[in-house]
Amino acid sequence: MVSRRPRDRTVFVSEVGSSDVYDQIGSGYARFRQTDARLAAPLFAALGDARTVLDVGSGTGSYEPPDRQTVAVEPSWVMLAQRSPASAPVIRAVAEALPIATRSFDAVMTVLTVHHWSDRPAGFAEFRRVARRRVVLTFDPDVHNRMWFFEYVPEIAQLEISRAASLQEVVDGVEGRSVTTVPVPHDCLDAMTVSHWRRPRAFLDPAVRAGGSGLRQVDPAALERGLARLAQDLDSGRWEERYGDLLARDEFDCGLRLVVGEG
Repeated sequence: MVSRRPRDRTVFVSEVGSSDVYDQIGSGYARFRQTDARLAAPLFAALGDARTVLDVGSGTGSYEPPDRQTVAVEPSWVMLAQRSPASAPVIRAVAEALPIATRSFDAVMTVLTVHHWSDRPAGFAEFRRVARRRVVLTFDPDVHNRMWFFEYVPEIAQLEISRAASLQEVVDGVEGRSVTTVPVPHDCLDAMTVSHWRRPRAFLDPAVRAGGSGLRQVDPAALERGLARLAQDLDSGRWEERYGDLLARDEFDCGLRLVVGEG
Protein backbone atom coordinates (compact mmCIF):
# COMPACT_ATOMS: atom_id res chain seq x y z
CA MET A 1 0.00 0.00 0.00
CA VAL A 2 1.25 3.48 -0.86
CA SER A 3 -0.17 6.59 0.80
CA ARG A 4 0.67 10.28 0.79
CA ARG A 5 0.71 12.47 3.89
CA PRO A 6 -1.44 15.59 3.34
CA ARG A 7 0.30 18.87 2.56
CA ASP A 8 3.77 17.42 2.08
CA ARG A 9 5.78 15.66 -0.58
CA THR A 10 6.36 12.34 1.16
CA VAL A 11 5.07 9.06 -0.23
CA PHE A 12 5.07 6.29 2.36
CA VAL A 13 5.46 2.66 1.36
CA SER A 14 3.81 0.87 4.25
CA GLU A 15 5.58 -2.46 3.72
CA VAL A 16 8.87 -0.97 4.97
CA GLY A 17 9.62 -1.96 8.56
CA SER A 18 10.40 0.42 11.40
CA SER A 19 13.82 -0.92 12.45
CA ASP A 20 16.05 1.34 10.37
CA VAL A 21 19.23 2.22 12.25
CA TYR A 22 18.59 5.94 11.89
CA ASP A 23 15.31 5.61 13.77
CA GLN A 24 17.60 4.95 16.74
CA ILE A 25 20.48 7.35 16.06
CA GLY A 26 19.14 9.96 13.65
CA SER A 27 17.66 12.52 16.03
CA GLY A 28 19.22 15.95 15.53
CA TYR A 29 21.05 14.72 12.44
CA ALA A 30 20.12 17.72 10.29
CA ARG A 31 21.87 20.09 12.69
CA PHE A 32 25.30 18.57 12.14
CA ARG A 33 25.29 16.74 8.80
CA GLN A 34 25.00 19.82 6.63
CA THR A 35 25.85 20.08 2.96
CA ASP A 36 29.49 20.83 2.24
CA ALA A 37 29.74 22.29 -1.25
CA ARG A 38 33.26 20.90 -1.68
CA LEU A 39 31.99 17.36 -1.23
CA ALA A 40 28.86 18.01 -3.26
CA ALA A 41 30.66 19.43 -6.32
CA PRO A 42 32.32 16.20 -7.55
CA LEU A 43 29.20 14.24 -6.65
CA PHE A 44 26.94 16.44 -8.75
CA ALA A 45 29.47 16.57 -11.59
CA ALA A 46 29.49 12.77 -11.68
CA LEU A 47 25.79 12.78 -12.52
CA GLY A 48 26.77 14.01 -15.98
CA ASP A 49 23.85 14.92 -18.21
CA ALA A 50 21.28 13.07 -16.10
CA ARG A 51 18.02 14.97 -15.88
CA THR A 52 16.23 12.62 -13.49
CA VAL A 53 17.98 11.39 -10.35
CA LEU A 54 17.01 8.90 -7.65
CA ASP A 55 18.78 9.71 -4.37
CA VAL A 56 18.80 6.55 -2.25
CA GLY A 57 19.27 6.90 1.49
CA SER A 58 18.78 10.62 1.11
CA GLY A 59 18.29 11.21 4.82
CA THR A 60 17.48 14.85 5.46
CA GLY A 61 18.23 15.70 1.83
CA SER A 62 21.57 17.43 2.31
CA TYR A 63 23.06 16.13 -0.96
CA GLU A 64 20.07 16.21 -3.26
CA PRO A 65 21.12 17.87 -6.53
CA PRO A 66 19.26 21.17 -6.83
CA ASP A 67 19.26 21.39 -10.63
CA ARG A 68 17.78 17.98 -11.52
CA GLN A 69 14.40 16.32 -11.23
CA THR A 70 15.16 14.39 -8.06
CA VAL A 71 13.19 11.81 -6.12
CA ALA A 72 14.55 10.70 -2.77
CA VAL A 73 14.37 7.31 -1.06
CA GLU A 74 14.69 7.09 2.73
CA PRO A 75 13.58 4.34 5.15
CA SER A 76 13.85 6.18 8.49
CA TRP A 77 10.88 7.99 10.00
CA VAL A 78 13.25 10.06 12.13
CA MET A 79 15.17 11.27 9.10
CA LEU A 80 12.01 11.92 7.13
CA ALA A 81 10.75 14.17 9.91
CA GLN A 82 13.83 16.39 9.55
CA ARG A 83 13.48 17.03 5.82
CA SER A 84 12.84 20.56 4.64
CA PRO A 85 9.53 21.30 2.89
CA ALA A 86 11.67 22.45 -0.04
CA SER A 87 13.44 19.10 -0.40
CA ALA A 88 12.69 16.60 -3.14
CA PRO A 89 9.64 14.34 -3.02
CA VAL A 90 10.57 11.21 -1.09
CA ILE A 91 9.55 7.57 -1.05
CA ARG A 92 9.87 5.60 2.17
CA ALA A 93 11.69 2.48 1.01
CA VAL A 94 15.03 0.67 1.20
CA ALA A 95 17.86 0.33 -1.31
CA GLU A 96 17.41 -3.42 -1.49
CA ALA A 97 13.81 -3.18 -2.78
CA LEU A 98 13.24 0.03 -4.69
CA PRO A 99 9.59 0.53 -5.73
CA ILE A 100 10.80 2.06 -8.98
CA ALA A 101 10.25 0.93 -12.56
CA THR A 102 13.26 -0.43 -14.43
CA ARG A 103 15.44 2.25 -16.04
CA SER A 104 12.99 4.96 -15.05
CA PHE A 105 15.76 7.35 -13.90
CA ASP A 106 18.79 8.65 -15.75
CA ALA A 107 20.96 8.29 -12.64
CA VAL A 108 20.81 6.79 -9.17
CA MET A 109 23.05 8.06 -6.38
CA THR A 110 23.80 7.44 -2.73
CA VAL A 111 26.02 9.19 -0.20
CA LEU A 112 27.75 7.15 2.50
CA THR A 113 24.94 4.63 2.97
CA VAL A 114 26.24 1.33 1.58
CA HIS A 115 27.61 0.23 4.96
CA HIS A 116 24.07 0.41 6.36
CA TRP A 117 22.48 -1.83 3.72
CA SER A 118 21.26 -5.19 5.00
CA ASP A 119 21.81 -6.95 1.65
CA ARG A 120 24.46 -5.28 -0.50
CA PRO A 121 24.16 -7.57 -3.54
CA ALA A 122 20.44 -6.82 -3.66
CA GLY A 123 21.06 -3.10 -3.28
CA PHE A 124 23.61 -3.04 -6.08
CA ALA A 125 21.32 -5.09 -8.31
CA GLU A 126 18.59 -2.51 -7.74
CA PHE A 127 20.97 0.30 -8.65
CA ARG A 128 21.85 -1.42 -11.91
CA ARG A 129 18.18 -2.01 -12.63
CA VAL A 130 16.72 1.45 -12.07
CA ALA A 131 19.28 3.67 -13.83
CA ARG A 132 21.89 3.64 -16.54
CA ARG A 133 24.28 5.79 -14.46
CA ARG A 134 25.20 4.89 -10.89
CA VAL A 135 27.00 7.32 -8.57
CA VAL A 136 28.13 6.13 -5.14
CA LEU A 137 30.04 8.13 -2.57
CA THR A 138 31.47 5.52 -0.23
CA PHE A 139 34.59 5.03 1.83
CA ASP A 140 37.51 2.70 1.40
CA PRO A 141 37.74 1.01 4.82
CA ASP A 142 41.45 0.33 4.36
CA VAL A 143 42.09 4.09 4.27
CA HIS A 144 39.21 5.33 6.41
CA ASN A 145 40.16 3.21 9.40
CA ARG A 146 43.71 4.59 9.52
CA MET A 147 42.46 7.95 10.81
CA TRP A 148 44.17 8.85 14.08
CA PHE A 149 40.93 9.00 16.12
CA PHE A 150 40.41 5.28 15.75
CA GLU A 151 43.61 4.69 17.70
CA TYR A 152 41.76 6.15 20.68
CA VAL A 153 38.53 4.25 20.02
CA PRO A 154 39.53 1.18 18.00
CA GLU A 155 36.09 -0.26 18.61
CA ILE A 156 34.71 2.16 16.01
CA ALA A 157 37.16 0.86 13.41
CA GLN A 158 36.13 -2.68 14.33
CA LEU A 159 32.48 -1.73 13.88
CA GLU A 160 33.19 -0.22 10.48
CA ILE A 161 35.18 -3.26 9.37
CA SER A 162 32.29 -5.51 10.37
CA ARG A 163 29.79 -3.69 8.17
CA ALA A 164 31.75 -1.87 5.46
CA ALA A 165 31.90 -2.89 1.84
CA SER A 166 35.35 -3.08 0.35
CA LEU A 167 36.03 -0.57 -2.38
CA GLN A 168 36.26 -3.40 -4.90
CA GLU A 169 32.83 -4.67 -3.86
CA VAL A 170 31.32 -1.27 -4.56
CA VAL A 171 33.11 -0.99 -7.91
CA ASP A 172 31.91 -4.44 -8.94
CA GLY A 173 28.41 -3.79 -7.60
CA VAL A 174 27.76 -0.71 -9.73
CA GLU A 175 29.96 -1.83 -12.64
CA GLY A 176 32.20 1.09 -11.86
CA ARG A 177 34.14 2.81 -14.61
CA SER A 178 35.90 5.37 -12.44
CA VAL A 179 37.01 5.82 -8.83
CA THR A 180 37.94 9.29 -7.57
CA THR A 181 39.39 10.31 -4.22
CA VAL A 182 37.32 12.99 -2.49
CA PRO A 183 39.48 14.77 0.11
CA VAL A 184 37.85 16.14 3.25
CA PRO A 185 38.50 19.85 3.93
CA HIS A 186 39.71 20.82 7.39
CA ASP A 187 36.61 22.93 8.02
CA CYS A 188 34.13 20.46 6.56
CA LEU A 189 30.52 21.42 7.33
CA ASP A 190 29.32 17.83 7.12
CA ALA A 191 30.09 16.60 10.63
CA MET A 192 30.77 12.94 9.91
CA THR A 193 33.35 11.36 12.19
CA VAL A 194 36.34 11.81 9.89
CA SER A 195 35.52 15.45 9.14
CA HIS A 196 37.20 16.38 12.44
CA TRP A 197 40.61 15.09 11.39
CA ARG A 198 42.15 18.55 12.09
CA ARG A 199 39.81 19.49 14.93
CA PRO A 200 40.58 16.99 17.70
CA ARG A 201 38.79 18.91 20.43
CA ALA A 202 35.56 18.60 18.48
CA PHE A 203 35.35 14.98 19.60
CA LEU A 204 35.03 16.15 23.20
CA ASP A 205 31.76 17.93 22.40
CA PRO A 206 28.74 15.61 22.81
CA ALA A 207 26.73 17.71 20.38
CA VAL A 208 29.36 17.31 17.67
CA ARG A 209 29.61 13.56 18.28
CA ALA A 210 25.91 13.26 17.49
CA GLY A 211 26.73 13.60 13.79
CA GLY A 212 28.70 10.35 13.44
CA SER A 213 26.89 7.02 13.21
CA GLY A 214 29.89 5.06 14.49
CA LEU A 215 30.22 7.38 17.48
CA ARG A 216 26.59 6.78 18.37
CA GLN A 217 26.67 3.03 17.85
CA VAL A 218 29.91 2.08 19.59
CA ASP A 219 29.90 0.84 23.18
CA PRO A 220 29.58 3.98 25.37
CA ALA A 221 32.18 2.75 27.85
CA ALA A 222 34.74 2.24 25.08
CA LEU A 223 33.99 5.69 23.72
CA GLU A 224 34.40 7.33 27.13
CA ARG A 225 37.75 5.59 27.67
CA GLY A 226 39.01 6.81 24.32
CA LEU A 227 37.78 10.34 24.86
CA ALA A 228 39.45 10.49 28.27
CA ARG A 229 42.77 9.49 26.69
CA LEU A 230 42.29 12.04 23.92
CA ALA A 231 41.58 14.82 26.43
CA GLN A 232 44.72 13.92 28.36
CA ASP A 233 46.84 13.90 25.21
CA LEU A 234 45.46 17.25 24.09
CA ASP A 235 46.16 18.83 27.47
CA SER A 236 49.66 17.38 27.70
CA GLY A 237 50.64 18.21 24.13
CA ARG A 238 51.11 14.56 23.22
CA TRP A 239 48.45 14.71 20.49
CA GLU A 240 50.24 17.57 18.77
CA GLU A 241 53.56 15.77 19.08
CA ARG A 242 52.12 12.77 17.26
CA TYR A 243 49.76 14.40 14.78
CA GLY A 244 50.70 18.07 14.68
CA ASP A 245 51.72 17.87 11.03
CA LEU A 246 48.00 17.65 10.20
CA LEU A 247 47.50 21.20 11.45
CA ALA A 248 49.32 22.57 8.40
CA ARG A 249 47.09 20.74 5.93
CA ASP A 250 43.94 22.14 4.34
CA GLU A 251 42.48 18.81 3.26
CA PHE A 252 43.08 15.14 3.96
CA ASP A 253 42.33 11.78 2.38
CA CYS A 254 39.98 10.17 4.88
CA GLY A 255 39.07 7.35 2.51
CA LEU A 256 36.09 8.89 0.72
CA ARG A 257 35.78 7.50 -2.80
CA LEU A 258 33.40 8.47 -5.58
CA VAL A 259 32.53 5.44 -7.70
CA VAL A 260 30.72 5.95 -10.99
CA GLY A 261 29.26 3.14 -13.06
CA GLU A 262 27.31 3.18 -16.30
CA GLY A 263 25.72 0.79 -18.70
